[in-house]
Amino acid sequence: MLKLAVFDFDSTLMDGETIDFFAEELGIGEEVARITEEAMSGRLDFFESLQQRVGLLKGLDFSVVEKISQNLPYMKGAVETIAELKSRGIKVVCFSGGFRTATGYAKNILGYDADFSNVLHEKDGKLTGLVGGEMMFSHSKGDMLVRLQNILGVSKEETLVCGDGANDLSMFVYAGTRVAFCAREVLEAEANIIIKEKDLKKILEKI
Repeated sequence: MLKLAVFDFDSTLMDGETIDFFAEELGIGEEVARITEEAMSGRLDFFESLQQRVGLLKGLDFSVVEKISQNLPYMKGAVETIAELKSRGIKVVCFSGGFRTATGYAKNILGYDADFSNVLHEKDGKLTGLVGGEMMFSHSKGDMLVRLQNILGVSKEETLVCGDGANDLSMFVYAGTRVAFCAREVLEAEANIIIKEKDLKKILEKI
């Protein structure tokens, strides 16, 4: 019986990549999207790619960051799926290699219990190109999942994880139910549930 469900944010709970939306404001959308794709496919170290991409955002007004973060397109079925899982007594958490401006705002809209993500450093109202936080490395999600399981007293078999990219692999190791959602091949290879359609409610049919 499941007790804990952990979802990735970008391209899982949200339809797109938050950092790509930021980059579009600076006219560097294609460049940043290319680096994002390399990282999510496992061809580029996640930490290095994150530093590189955030560095390119230097100078962006933080007010623009907040506005974009509060107007993101959420994935079809996200609200309903989280509500159903919670009705079954399952704790629902968001792990994101993205940013607190987005995951913190979405928490009350989508209904998950907690979010762990990264923080964009801003000074004098503009991004400095620096970033810090809980989800900086390729191993971060797995590391945080184990700590969460220990705190909550939840086993691997009682844990569901859902993501789309290579930086979700580390949490797949510690979960009995592993959902690859519209995912890269590298993640599908380790999943035991594969969803090809952009509708999170499809997960409910499988568990």
